[in-house]
Amino acid sequence: MAPHTTLPPPPPPAELRSWPDREALLADRALALEVLRRRLLGGGRFALFAGAVLVLQLGWGMVGVTLVDLGGTIYDPLAFFLGLIVSVLGLGVLVPGVWLAVRGVRRDREARERLLRWVALDRHPPTDARLRAPVLSVCWMVLSAALCGLGLWLGFAVPAGADPAEGRGPVAYGMGVALIFWINGLIGLFKAVGHYRMAIRIAPPAPGGRSASSEPPRHG
Repeated sequence: MAPHTTLPPPPPPAELRSWPDREALLADRALALEVLRRRLLGGGRFALFAGAVLVLQLGWGMVGVTLVDLGGTIYDPLAFFLGLIVSVLGLGVLVPGVWLAVRGVRRDREARERLLRWVALDRHPPTDARLRAPVLSVCWMVLSAALCGLGLWLGFAVPAGADPAEGRGPVAYGMGVALIFWINGLIGLFKAVGHYRMAIRIAPPAPGGRSASSEPPRHG
């Protein structure tokens, strides 16, 4: 589902549930879990994540025009004025970038909470096992770790390679780029690891690789 669509509704309270049988409940539960899984790890969510990083870097790059110009040894009033205008526009671009990143984190939290509410209705190991989504989880982990690594490398490389004659502007710009990569990489990494750990708790792999029974848990 596209990231702008609404999440599946939470399951109704116990006193308002009207499923005719367990099969109907499991069918609705499986549909809700699949939609929520895609919302957390699917292509639409990744597009929102990547879009937020790109918008943040674009906005910060526009702000960096003034930062780099301030570090120059020759002061050009016209260039500074034009750079200031571009930087103001860059701040305008940064705002939606921050909004996208924050919105993504909030939507992830809401989707995760709703997923756990649907999981609590019953147990169905074949459906629950799909929540692990190992390929998507690994892709998120690898890409997020790459962002973290790039941000960490820039955080050390930019100050180490700075030319004192250029002033502090280029260093400030480079550290901002590194920080954007680092923070967003951490967001993606914690998201992927947290989802996989949650899915393992919900549906742990069966010993010996055998499929677990889909019968409801016995009590007593």
